[in-house]
Amino acid sequence: MKAVICTAYGPPEVLVIQEVNQPKPKSNELLVRVHASAVHSGDRRLRALDVPPLGRLPMRMVVGFKAPRQPILGVVLAGIVVETGNSVKNFQVGDNVYALTGMRFGGYAEFACVNESKCVFQMPTHASFIEAAALPFGGTTSLHFLRKAHIDRANNVLIYGGAGAVGSTAVQIAKHYGVHVTAVCHERNVELVKRLGADVVVDYTKEGYDLELNTYDVVFDASGKIDKRLAKAHVRENGAFSSVAGQGPASERKEDLIFLNELFESGALQPVIDTVYQLDKIVEAHRYVDQGKKVGNVMVSINAE
Repeated sequence: MKAVICTAYGPPEVLVIQEVNQPKPKSNELLVRVHASAVHSGDRRLRALDVPPLGRLPMRMVVGFKAPRQPILGVVLAGIVVETGNSVKNFQVGDNVYALTGMRFGGYAEFACVNESKCVFQMPTHASFIEAAALPFGGTTSLHFLRKAHIDRANNVLIYGGAGAVGSTAVQIAKHYGVHVTAVCHERNVELVKRLGADVVVDYTKEGYDLELNTYDVVFDASGKIDKRLAKAHVRENGAFSSVAGQGPASERKEDLIFLNELFESGALQPVIDTVYQLDKIVEAHRYVDQGKKVGNVMVSINAE
């Protein structure tokens, strides 16, 4: 099968398409013919070894010294089950599924194996493969950090990075909870974030934009790029601050995919898709994401029909 191999740590050019052996599912695994994946922060961070200098040696020791031990990146996938292990009970050949693969990666390939007990579930009935693959990363990350901040008890929330893969999903999920949403994003994305349901959208390119912000029950940094000290100044007394940076990885739960299915099918959640690249354009896809200008999700089409 064709797969994208990360041959070293570095710029997008370290990604090379090669022919590799097709994986064989273990007794509790599904073999999925992958139709779509995406370029998310986990993929580019591992590819570039994008961690603080003091963290690079420990990270190399964990994930691989000269190159990732798991060379096929891709933290999400959507596709069709083509084979099941003999212990698999809840899936069958022909199922359309989507999954968050986490540190196992594997989405940048024509086929991948997924443990049925992990974060994998039947795709929303009315979703395309591209739409389905755009849901898990932003969806499970938003749910993890918003729940951590007790969004269910909040009246209002401030979301930094409202146009990103996580932020655009967080805006919609917060609205599902009935919360008043203020979102911060680049000027070019203001109208988009308003369409996603944000009640107030603030353009961070404006001088003094921070003065337009009040205090909130929940402040969520969905970008991981903001000054936490300044952001925490907008947390109301007894409120909560949550960030995708420095608070540990988000949990990967099958229950969250079930919840995302319900939101998608009800029309309460639509993934924001910036660009779709073919697998043989994976270097260009990573170059684009490296620019830091993407809106929502950058997708990778594999085995397109």
